[in-house]
Amino acid sequence: MAVIEGPLSKWTNVMKGWQYRWFVLDESSGILSYFTSKEKMMRGARRGCVRLKGAVIGIDDEDDSTFTITVDQKTFHFQARDADEREKWIQGLENTILRHSHSIKKQETKSVPTAADFDRKLAETDAYLQLLIGQVQTLDTRIEACEDVSAKEKYSVLKVTAEAMIEAIKHAIVMLQIAKESLKGPVMNGTMHEAVLTSGADFDHFGRRDENSSSIAVPETSYSSSEDEDFFDAEDFKSTPKTSPEKSTSSSLMTTPSPDGEEEKRDPPQIIASEDDYFDELYDDRDTEELGSLEKHGSIIAHLLSQVRIGMDLTKVVLPTFILERRSLLEMYADFFAHPDLFIKIPDMDTPAERMIQLVRWYMSAFHAGRNSDVAKKPYNPILGETFCCHWNMPDWPKTTDLADDGPVPWSTKENLAFIAEQVSHHPPISAFYAEHYNKRISLDGYIWTKSKFLGLSIGVHMIGKAVVSLIDHDEEYVITFPNGYGRSILTVPWVELGGKITITCAKTGFSANVDFHTKPFYGGKKHQITGHIYSPTDKKNAIVTIDGEWNGIMYAKYSSGRNEAFVDTKKMAIVKKRVKPLDTQSEFESRKLWEQVTRNLKQKNVEVATEFKHKLEHRQRTEAKERKEKGLKWETKQFHEVGEHWVYDRPLMKRLGKGTPTRTPTDSL
Repeated sequence: MAVIEGPLSKWTNVMKGWQYRWFVLDESSGILSYFTSKEKMMRGARRGCVRLKGAVIGIDDEDDSTFTITVDQKTFHFQARDADEREKWIQGLENTILRHSHSIKKQETKSVPTAADFDRKLAETDAYLQLLIGQVQTLDTRIEACEDVSAKEKYSVLKVTAEAMIEAIKHAIVMLQIAKESLKGPVMNGTMHEAVLTSGADFDHFGRRDENSSSIAVPETSYSSSEDEDFFDAEDFKSTPKTSPEKSTSSSLMTTPSPDGEEEKRDPPQIIASEDDYFDELYDDRDTEELGSLEKHGSIIAHLLSQVRIGMDLTKVVLPTFILERRSLLEMYADFFAHPDLFIKIPDMDTPAERMIQLVRWYMSAFHAGRNSDVAKKPYNPILGETFCCHWNMPDWPKTTDLADDGPVPWSTKENLAFIAEQVSHHPPISAFYAEHYNKRISLDGYIWTKSKFLGLSIGVHMIGKAVVSLIDHDEEYVITFPNGYGRSILTVPWVELGGKITITCAKTGFSANVDFHTKPFYGGKKHQITGHIYSPTDKKNAIVTIDGEWNGIMYAKYSSGRNEAFVDTKKMAIVKKRVKPLDTQSEFESRKLWEQVTRNLKQKNVEVATEFKHKLEHRQRTEAKERKEKGLKWETKQFHEVGEHWVYDRPLMKRLGKGTPTRTPTDSL
């Protein structure tokens, strides 16, 4: 079997920083050993090791050198020299884990822990407890006798850590006793490995135990009677650090929805709908059923993980039906306009600066509405040729019966904000969408295609594409890009965060804006944070507006004039409900009609039936694609066409008004 060795940096809790170590991966034994230097390795002076049985590898999508190993409720952080070096280690680690985890599953089906095993572990754990209690008593005596204030403070910190470990050991003893009692019932069925792998109730954001539920780190010199145990060096014989690793600022391993405790429960936003609004129980926006924990689906998730590797493109991986969101991705894009009043107000602003500020205000209000709950679900992948149409109107908007029948939604009026989306490509999966308000002379033309990557215990989704907002009466175009999305905690309770930078530029006025979506740091920090800046054409260093806060909470703005305000408050802003034609009047390829049986059965919890209908749709799409290929035919889109690298709506408002067509300059391309 192969042996991989070389230098890596390892995050240590004692030093609260990265330290050089020489690592040796022995695939045959399934052990990753580390030494303080190559010379120490030659002399056999091992500092510590990690047994890789049942481990999970994770990477950070925004950092190409770091990776993590999570095993037995503890997470180790490593840093390679570069991306190639990291890839070498990850491939070796994955091969080792796969080999040894497979053999372990076979062993587990043959043997079940006995009462004698629990008695031995209980006695062993109690011995550690008594030893630690005695050491704390000795430490107490030393603290009382210490006259050096600085040293006394350091001893006190050690005492607090040790006392936390004592409580953890007591808790472990209780858990062992409970597990022993469970032998009397049908609990111990040989699935312990899977239970440990998918458990995460007390873990922080990286798979590490929460500080309030400290785990025990055993020094290499300590007694170990079982080959199933991992060894950890003195660097880990300490509580979770408060300091963040210097280089890595974002996690790829998220194990609970809230690493810092229970996340604040967000009240569902108010929904504004006119009295004559069509109501469809299948698509009730107030229906926010939670997905809950995926632990009960452990065997399915484990099977999925067995098919993927770190960095793998997930485009062709079929996900289980039970995690679907009961709506198409095309409909989800319509949620960009959940606050249509902010969008149609943009052309009403008097100056270019005010129009840019209002556009940023609308765009930053758009992201929270796409998530009906804090728990992540996945919308349906649109079928090629699928379309979705809707419009919005508000009670205080002007009323008119003058239809915009030459627009994207012929049954909407010129005072409605109309929206249409179409799935224009299957490989890659590209969605094109267009929105307009006829009387305000404003439109948006955009397209997105996603590229998903497996990151270990997370999934990264890169949003590739852009949108162009056209203010026809001002002859201004604003080019907008999109943030990336991350599905965290895919083994337990999945949740979503956004990451990366978006930009908004206007070539005519010279005003620009950028917003950074910050992913949750390794340790400390808050989720869902953003910082943004709006710049004038004459000064690209000093922002005229600085924005910070939560993209799904409150964002605040500070103006160069000194004025401060709540820029966007998603907790108080009512979502305007989109109006969609009744199902019986929709065409076959409109989203809700197309996915009707999948949605209905998911709502009624008939998952198997829903899966069957989903498979029929996907099979039909594959069959039709095969027939077109055999006949040499090209797919013909319905409402959009390709211009260079971009997709644009066939009949934009600007063209219908005789103002020309939206421009696409080389600088707009991605």
